[in-house]
Amino acid sequence: MTSLWSKIKPYLISILTALAVGALAAFLTRDSMQIYGEIKVPPLAPPSILFPIVWTVLYVLMGISAALVYTNREINPKSADKALVIYAFNLILNFAWSIIFFRFRAFFAAFICLMALLITIIKMISSFYKINKLSAYLQIPYLLWVAFAGYLNFGIWFLNR
Repeated sequence: MTSLWSKIKPYLISILTALAVGALAAFLTRDSMQIYGEIKVPPLAPPSILFPIVWTVLYVLMGISAALVYTNREINPKSADKALVIYAFNLILNFAWSIIFFRFRAFFAAFICLMALLITIIKMISSFYKINKLSAYLQIPYLLWVAFAGYLNFGIWFLNR
């Protein structure tokens, strides 16, 4: 039983950490979420109900991915540590974007934050790939969603200037 717990524990902690970042951002912006229904949105903008579903799936994938890197540290501890620092910075940017966009309604600043997030996702995928290929592949949906979010964010900024 102890062996099973030691194998599951990093995944559980990592998934819960990623979900906690998302939950905290949602909690802190809960009074501002109605903004999505009040602003002009670009074509292809999904209904607001889709966002928490997609983000929950993405946070779980991010958590699994980070745990794969952590549990495979012995391959290259220095590279794994660097990759996990990039991941942590990525979570900070992810959190910050929600606050900037929803709480402050600073759409252009949020777009800049999102571009920085996109760059860190690419760096994270590259650094994860060196440790565990699956961990990198699990980040691809996140990369695609944030790229799409960049389109939405830019469109919202442009349409609501």
